[in-house]
Amino acid sequence: MGRPPDRQGADLVLLDGARARPAGGVELVVALIVVTLFTALHAASARDFAAATANALTVQAVERPLHLDVERATNAWLAGHAVLAQAAVDVYRSHYLVVVGVLAWTYVRHPEVYLQVRRTLVAMFALVLPVYWAFPLSPPRFALAGVVDIVAARSPIGSHATGPGEEGQSYTAMPSMHVGLSLWCAWAVWTALRGAHPRLALLAWLFPLTMTAVVLTTGNHYVLDVVGSVVLLVASVSAATLWAHHVGRRGVSPAGAPSPARPPAQLRRP
Repeated sequence: MGRPPDRQGADLVLLDGARARPAGGVELVVALIVVTLFTALHAASARDFAAATANALTVQAVERPLHLDVERATNAWLAGHAVLAQAAVDVYRSHYLVVVGVLAWTYVRHPEVYLQVRRTLVAMFALVLPVYWAFPLSPPRFALAGVVDIVAARSPIGSHATGPGEEGQSYTAMPSMHVGLSLWCAWAVWTALRGAHPRLALLAWLFPLTMTAVVLTTGNHYVLDVVGSVVLLVASVSAATLWAHHVGRRGVSPAGAPSPARPPAQLRRP
């Protein structure tokens, strides 16, 4: 006598999740390669100070009639609140730890979504680089009079090694990767938890909201940079989805596991 359909479906989900988790060593190598390439290409992009300043003036001109030019006012407010300013710097500096933590958490606890969130993260790194090359942009702390670089003032390691117009400086404010990566973290957690814990999954979106407030008040980004981050996440999710469909059509499965087109023997009907 066969098992009930619901139980059989649960077994399929579990097996699909286990099959979706590649070998840890392979994933670590992939992560190191991606981070190394992105860091090198990011550092080499958007070096034109004149173009970055001109683009900053354009962004400011677009924001002004839309009443989105809140960067100077919010920065002045944060500069007057020492405790909040230090907390903002701590959040600004810690976002990479959150990214690593979310990636590791999905790998260990939610392998059924791990490949999807990892592919989206890689797509985000790949898609943002052409934008940096095509549209260098000086952040408010460089291009907006009166804005204080709060991260440089309160972080023991400073904000950046060089100042505006100095050799080695990259002008990559559009889009904000701090907001983009925090959006990715929230989306990854929401994707993993929305089925079993929908209310808890919604709480994850507080992180990008907090990061948005941080980058605007510390003088690191414009409101339009945040809009660009949202567009980047949507484009990255779409690219990762197409990537998954392409892999599925070719019958490729991670870590040498059986292809979804050929189910394991224990799931076949006699």
